[in-house]
Amino acid sequence: MLGSLFFTIVAFLVAISVLIAIHEFGHFWVAKRLGVKVLRYSIGFGKPLWRFVAGRDRTEYVIAALPIGGYVKMLDEREGEVAEADLPRAFNRQPVAKRFAIVLAGPLFNFLLAILIYWLVFVIGLGGVRPQINAVTPDSPAAQAGLHRNQEIVKVNGQDTPTWTAAMQALLPAAIDRSVATLAVREADGSVHDVKLNLEQVNMDEVPGRLFDALGIEPWRPKIETVIGKVQEGSPAELAGLRAGDRIIRLNGEPIHSWHLLVVRVHPLAGQTVKVTVMRGGLQKTIPVKLRSVKEDGKTVGQMGILPKQRAAIPQSMQATYRYGPLAAIGQSLHKTWEMSTLTLKMLGKMIVGQASVKNLSGPINIAHLAGESASAGPMPYLDFIAIVSISLGILNLLPIPILDGGHLLWYIVEIVKGRPVSEETEAVGQRIGIVLLLMLMTLAFYNDIARLFG
Repeated sequence: MLGSLFFTIVAFLVAISVLIAIHEFGHFWVAKRLGVKVLRYSIGFGKPLWRFVAGRDRTEYVIAALPIGGYVKMLDEREGEVAEADLPRAFNRQPVAKRFAIVLAGPLFNFLLAILIYWLVFVIGLGGVRPQINAVTPDSPAAQAGLHRNQEIVKVNGQDTPTWTAAMQALLPAAIDRSVATLAVREADGSVHDVKLNLEQVNMDEVPGRLFDALGIEPWRPKIETVIGKVQEGSPAELAGLRAGDRIIRLNGEPIHSWHLLVVRVHPLAGQTVKVTVMRGGLQKTIPVKLRSVKEDGKTVGQMGILPKQRAAIPQSMQATYRYGPLAAIGQSLHKTWEMSTLTLKMLGKMIVGQASVKNLSGPINIAHLAGESASAGPMPYLDFIAIVSISLGILNLLPIPILDGGHLLWYIVEIVKGRPVSEETEAVGQRIGIVLLLMLMTLAFYNDIARLFG
């Protein structure tokens, strides 16, 4: 448990430090190129843990104690005395076009990082499970579209979907717009035809994490035998007398042929007593087990406290890897970054107008959890996670909130239109409003994180 927590914290700190460093480096690099004197480049806030001074301007490079954030301090008359000789290099003395470029560079570097990561992922290759349907829920959107078991989704709205991850990402725009998606599906005999999948009734609270559940699609997964490999100490299963090596054959009289089906049947029965029939030493034995209630993805589910003996092995025939050449990957990475950016903006817009739940907003706790999960899945999923968060960070900073980069850009646009800078009083009022808005946003994000943890 402690090892897993430490791994999650390290994965989160590495990701967030890289994103902050890149963002601030954008401001730093463009400021230097445009002749502005940079006094400090800091990753983190608070007490410096590491400090280094270098360059003609004696710029101070700092890694500080609090890693959530960073800043670039430039020479500015509004923040202290400036020597006569340095006045031409002060930030506040620069033309509005230069100030605009310096501020815009931070978010732009976040988008450039995402493009670079996606390019690298596409060149190395991204693997996954082929999007073959295992089952379809009756009366669901998928059933109404005519989807059924053993079909494989090969395209969504003309976009290739070699894996379930690619299929989900291709379906997201239609889910957010609540529109109709055209799916090209391959039948077991190899023939391919189109079906229309209506996503109008999709609950936005299910997007993106439980999208396939909302559509009534159960993705193919390797079958895991129902043999118990481990009984957790103090669990309902141990208290009831279940043992490692028991093969579960029925639950409340219903035949159970896979571990996944067992989980599906147990989850809705939190707190209830179920009859578990097992094979033990060639004999059948029915054991009553009172399920415990736990929180999972914000929902209360039932658990026995057992783990399977068999590990999930994906046969080669169900594995898919897609990659591109270095040149083709450039176009793909640009398209992917644009697609994820527009998806993020659409989801944000839906939340603002009340068409999507603000529960989709994540704070540092949930982001740290996702960092740990993606890092444990391998380097490619972890890089994909960093790219998505980098895009989100770039978009967040471009919001027209006075304390953010987007707020400064808004003042510069007003300055361009009016022909003179915004007054210091207006900027001060805007900053106070921006701080209040950010605090509200952070409070909501933290609340969502806590709600996910404790329901």
